[in-house]
Amino acid sequence: MTPHMLTRSLDRGATMFLAIVAACGILIPLSNLLLPAGSFFQVPTYLVALWGKYVCYAILALSIDLIWGYCGILSLGHGAFFALGGYAMGMYLMRQIGTRGVYGNPILPDFMVFLNYPKLPWYWHGFDMFWFAALMVLLVPGLLAFCFGWLAFRSRVTGVYLSIITQAMTYALLLAFFRNDFGFGGNNGLTDFKDILGFNVQAEGTRAALFMLSCLGLIVSFLICRAVVSSKLGKVLIAIRDAESRSRFFGYRVESYKLFVFTLSACMAGVAGALYVPQVGIINPSEFAPGNSIEAVIWVAVGGRGTLVGAALGAVVVNYAKTFFTSGVLAPYWLFMLGALFILVTLLLPKGIVGTFNAWRESSSEKRAAASAAAEGGITEPNMAE
Repeated sequence: MTPHMLTRSLDRGATMFLAIVAACGILIPLSNLLLPAGSFFQVPTYLVALWGKYVCYAILALSIDLIWGYCGILSLGHGAFFALGGYAMGMYLMRQIGTRGVYGNPILPDFMVFLNYPKLPWYWHGFDMFWFAALMVLLVPGLLAFCFGWLAFRSRVTGVYLSIITQAMTYALLLAFFRNDFGFGGNNGLTDFKDILGFNVQAEGTRAALFMLSCLGLIVSFLICRAVVSSKLGKVLIAIRDAESRSRFFGYRVESYKLFVFTLSACMAGVAGALYVPQVGIINPSEFAPGNSIEAVIWVAVGGRGTLVGAALGAVVVNYAKTFFTSGVLAPYWLFMLGALFILVTLLLPKGIVGTFNAWRESSSEKRAAASAAAEGGITEPNMAE
């Protein structure tokens, strides 16, 4: 991925989006750390963590838009890759607790001591090192997506059948992680984190740094997606989305293209989950719930499928609305409101917020160009007659 490729893939809207994210990633932490408490422009620490969570959701939305908006793969199980990345980071954070746990065991996490584990399970080894945990954040979701995609795409499973299978996958993982003997904390999951890279995970400076890293992760993810969809690979993905059989007839190995973009998308979702966990302070099997994956698809639909910027915007807008409406008298009706929002967007704004805006802007530009051409034609015709 060369700098020229990245520059060529950015238009004015993408550049503005990146500038806004970069500005937020710098100004919000500085406002939190440098301005005195009670100041009008001071951002409280809890809002830094909350907006950091929104940014992680935006990365997840980007990963879904990459496969759904540009390749036509509707995954209703992408929350599984998000949760696996979160568990990989959670395992590292649990290993950092050491003797500061309730039972004071330097090796075993508290839940393993409580459940009488004789020793640390083999798959927990290595997670006391950050580089190993970071590698697993990418490798575990990517390997699962590769194996699942190889079997599904090789069998030419498409459409609603693929969506149902992805949903079954994440539900199976939900049931597995709920088991106490699975080695991941059961229903309670992983929590009570202390440090990350030696820094107190609850400190204001650490939360500000995590927010900055989340914004950086969003920028990098967006650049990767733009580079993919603006390249020749992206053109093939769009061709597969619009006419898979015809693309296969022209000689393209459709399964290979779909497998690559599906695996890349899963790795991005894993990174989002890894950034999410230290900011919310917990990871449990509820993150595997199929409803979470469906909700993430709604974010993309609301913001604008196939726009990237719209996917990130939809994640922030919908989750802000969720935070606002679930804290008052409307809390019991939030799911009904979310469903109504999805229906209204589908009927009234089928291209989403950003997609509809882009279509309106293109239509306006075409009308202005047509009017300008007509005006120029009206001026030049008398000269030709003379």
